[in-house]
Amino acid sequence: MPIYEYQCGSCGHQLEAIQKFSDAPLVDCPTCDKPELKKMLSMPGFRLKGGGWYETDFKTGAKKNLAAGDSAPACSGNGCGASGCSAAD
Repeated sequence: MPIYEYQCGSCGHQLEAIQKFSDAPLVDCPTCDKPELKKMLSMPGFRLKGGGWYETDFKTGAKKNLAAGDSAPACSGNGCGASGCSAAD
């Protein structure tokens, strides 16, 4: 969900709000209670919520630890060249 930044045109209070795209923009300032809140132009922010956002979520068994170490065989350096590695042949 996106994180929007607002600023009150009356008192200058700034706040962040997590809202759905379909939610109406906030209008009333929580500090002075005037309908002067305006969205600020800022870097987009969002929160990834739920499963499926991490590298290990879709891996099973020994493959879950690929980020921790290199499981590929080391190349001897003799067959590596512009045409590819002959160690895999």
